[in-house]
Amino acid sequence: MTGLALGVCAGLAALVAPLQAQDLPKIRGAMLATGTVNWEISTIRANGLDKANGFEFAVQDYADNAATRIALEGGEADVVVADWIWAARQRAAGKAYVFLPYSRAVGGIVVKPDSGVEELPDLAGKQIGIAGGPLDKSWLILRAYATRKYGFDLKGETEQVFGAPPLIFKSALTGETAGAINFWHFLAKMKAAGMTELVSVSDAAQELGLDLDTPLLGYVLKEEFVRAHPDAVKGLAKASRAAKALLQSDEAAWDALKPAMGAKSDAEFEALKAGYLEGIPADRPVDEAAADRFLKIMAELGGEELVGTATQLPEGLFLHLD
Repeated sequence: MTGLALGVCAGLAALVAPLQAQDLPKIRGAMLATGTVNWEISTIRANGLDKANGFEFAVQDYADNAATRIALEGGEADVVVADWIWAARQRAAGKAYVFLPYSRAVGGIVVKPDSGVEELPDLAGKQIGIAGGPLDKSWLILRAYATRKYGFDLKGETEQVFGAPPLIFKSALTGETAGAINFWHFLAKMKAAGMTELVSVSDAAQELGLDLDTPLLGYVLKEEFVRAHPDAVKGLAKASRAAKALLQSDEAAWDALKPAMGAKSDAEFEALKAGYLEGIPADRPVDEAAADRFLKIMAELGGEELVGTATQLPEGLFLHLD
């Protein structure tokens, strides 16, 4: 082949590649700028796992979860990350949202090692810092656990201070509060800083007879988008699983994420990494009977303010792609 012919072929290939990329369906994500899901999304995009699975992941960062949910409802985004209790509430209210599992990472309650607090009843009369507000799922589960195991009213016998995760983090480390319930990645940092986990939400859930494998967080999409783009949504599920497999097996994938993780020490970095890996859900359908039991406990503790009219698991909530 002549040099001219080779040049023409190379030029055509350069033109075809962008066209092929443009032909891929886009999935527009609205994501919390500081959310740990960005570790997975960055891994997907950096390694071309979206395009390899037949879609292009276009992500817009938002300052808070409420803004991401508004973007989904208003049609500015196709997918957000949220807990399935919220998705169930929306579906029960007539919004056809579906849930694709992403993570089962959960928090717990931590105390300073010299606090003298060894069991939940030792917190009587003391302050607890809680991220996520009065309807935080970890707080509700720990309340139910305290009642079941000790007959202790964790809400009635303590003073609660609600605040943003960084504030709860700081107040616990300085001893302003006797204990703290925070999001899992902040708890990982707190434990790396020397705090002790009093009870994990996983242990509390097990005591309550709940399935530890039920993923709490997931990708939430509109059912109409799934019907219109089934192959792209299957591609999202495959890309998510492939990114998790890469992060389970390749240290270099974590090295690429390290600057964005905000770890202030190697101990923090390792704690964050371990927490993420521990939260990877099993690659199998969600046990809907177990999820229904979980939802009923949330309805009992959080009432309509938390679950709306979703007092039982709405049919079709969990996305099945087979």
